[in-house]
Amino acid sequence: MKQEVILVLDCGATNVRAIAVDRQGKIVSRASTANASEIATENNTWHQWSLEDILQRFTDCCQTLSDELSSYLIRGITVTTFGVDGALVDEHGALLYPIISWKCPRTAAVMNNIGHMMTPQRLQAISGVGAFSFNTLYKLVWLKENYPHLAEQAHAWLFISSLINHRLTGEFTTDITMAGTSQILDIHQRDFSPEILQALGLPRRLFPRLVEAGEQIGTLQSDIASRLGLPAGIPVISAGHDTQFALFGAGAQENEPVLSSGTWEILMVRSAQVNTPLLSQYPGSTCELDSQPGLTNPGMQWLASGVLEWVRKLLWTAETPWQTLIDEACTVPAGAEGVKMQSDLLTNQNAGWQGVTLTTTRGHFYRAALEALAGQLKLNLQTLEKIGQFNATELLLVGGGSRNALWNQIKADRLGIPIKVLDDAETTVAGAAMFAWFGVGEFTSPKQARAQVRYQYRYFYPQTEPEITEEV
Repeated sequence: MKQEVILVLDCGATNVRAIAVDRQGKIVSRASTANASEIATENNTWHQWSLEDILQRFTDCCQTLSDELSSYLIRGITVTTFGVDGALVDEHGALLYPIISWKCPRTAAVMNNIGHMMTPQRLQAISGVGAFSFNTLYKLVWLKENYPHLAEQAHAWLFISSLINHRLTGEFTTDITMAGTSQILDIHQRDFSPEILQALGLPRRLFPRLVEAGEQIGTLQSDIASRLGLPAGIPVISAGHDTQFALFGAGAQENEPVLSSGTWEILMVRSAQVNTPLLSQYPGSTCELDSQPGLTNPGMQWLASGVLEWVRKLLWTAETPWQTLIDEACTVPAGAEGVKMQSDLLTNQNAGWQGVTLTTTRGHFYRAALEALAGQLKLNLQTLEKIGQFNATELLLVGGGSRNALWNQIKADRLGIPIKVLDDAETTVAGAAMFAWFGVGEFTSPKQARAQVRYQYRYFYPQTEPEITEEV
């Protein structure tokens, strides 16, 4: 009998991947190829995505795995990707205009002028989502202002995961977790906001039926099945925005904050309570829908490893191993002997170091940067506790930044609570697969699917307590 798997099609900004996951959440097969946006023909500073290129990359991945996948029984397929991006399509699902990338600057002016339609405070109170220029809302306003006939002619707006799902199944749907990133959804009602749509002059008909994570969208159609080298008829199960499935896949419980540490640090929590009117008081705050009904994901985000990358290039080289920086910083005592750094390089013109003397070394600068970022984390966690109405007793840490043991210890010392590190980098894929296993009827709930997974965490305790490895 063939081993049963879920096939996760993961479209990231850097890589497109096809990954087979078994019932216990283990990856049994994977293939990856580079992904990249392209320059728009209208303006060489604009960025867009090619749906055909993304589909071809999935095709390449599946063909690479063809021999391996033929030995498995694929019970279901699910798609996960980055949020906010999408396109207007006709009744056949053909794009009426290219997919504007979240990296594209063209919508910044729309965000800055949105106040004549609705105040940013009101927008965030309804949608939860913060004022980020890449939000779906600003893309749709830009399209309406620059190509008004397209919005009138369009059959639907499809987020990028739903564009892929339409190609797989022929069905027009909206993954609810993607809608939760748009700044158009009423996060409390779990539907598109009539107030926001009216203010923007957009009809509700543009947004197809909402599907919950784990809900079956349709089945794999024969034409795309042939292209991917897969059997037709495989159930296609809704997933959506990668962040929500990373939280679930990491094992995060309700009111357990999770820090995804990378170029940006994204601090979120799975909360049953959120004070959305409070959000607009805190720059960088946002709130999205959780993968499960009844919960939301309030969060904060800020530049983190991007700061450390800048320090490395400035004082070492871009190719210097990170361990070299860490080793030099380890020779510097806590507090960096008075050297301090203001790490908010994006918004603070006074960002940089203070307390520098003739005895200051590169290690001091790097340690000061680590400590400053840990201080920023503390402030943001305190803010998140107010917004989500919870008290943190530990912090679950995932992502590339979690491999820096010195930084982990500094975070634990600064926060005064244990740091719980999950080394598994595939939390998004695991989480999406858990919902898909539920969707094909293998488990009674995504939680039951997650209960099959054995998580291994490393703990960093405040001050001098030793690091401990535990399995749960």
